[in-house]
Amino acid sequence: MKVLIIEDEELAAATLRNMLRRIDPQIEVMASLETVAASVKWLQQQQPDLIFMDIHLGDGESFGIFREVIVSCPVIFTTAYDQYTLQAFKHQGIDYLLKPFDEVDVRAALDKLAAIRRSATPADATPATATPTATTTSALPAPVAGKLRNRFMIRLGNLIKTVQMDEVAWFMASDKYLFMVTKDQQRYIIEETISSLEPQLNPETFFRINRKFIISIHAIREMHRLPRNRVSIVLNPPPQESMDIIVSEERAEEFKQWLNL
Repeated sequence: MKVLIIEDEELAAATLRNMLRRIDPQIEVMASLETVAASVKWLQQQQPDLIFMDIHLGDGESFGIFREVIVSCPVIFTTAYDQYTLQAFKHQGIDYLLKPFDEVDVRAALDKLAAIRRSATPADATPATATPTATTTSALPAPVAGKLRNRFMIRLGNLIKTVQMDEVAWFMASDKYLFMVTKDQQRYIIEETISSLEPQLNPETFFRINRKFIISIHAIREMHRLPRNRVSIVLNPPPQESMDIIVSEERAEEFKQWLNL
């Protein structure tokens, strides 16, 4: 696994590198960066598998990174302050480590990442064409099979947040993750695959348009006809990534029936 450390305290960065080396010698720390500007420049050229990110950097809060560049991997935030928990989980966060943290805390965060990755299968998690931002978190266990979901219980560090189904705009499978995006543009990683989630959703409201997307009918802003019976969709809110959202040729007729066309 390739890791990027964004931390403006040299000793803290070195300590974290040593922890990661002891936990798993296969982890490669690609770089240690100290500023928002340096992080944006680096991330414009490459993406790691995971970022450990301090919130307070030499030139501002690290949340500014997400306004300048797409971050397509999970983030473990590290900080001495606990008031940024919710904001962190709106920016790809899967965990929030309060300083001073130790090797046990880092190992637990890595185990959490592994659990999220195991919940996705290669067949369902098609690589992104454009991934997480995410309020990245983990959802509590799925309801009993055969029941339709009416809410998600999302863990935000030590907090638990309820997301009602009528707040959800769409779901997207990307890389090894499944993202849930709400109408107010919050984004979460949920511990499901797109195939396991589909039968849990109300078919009057949600439709799987292709291998990557399940959308709510209320999230459709515009539709455009394409050749071969396909349909291009403009979502509200739109994905942060630049991508074409197309109803697959195989699903086009069923999609039109779903819309009562």
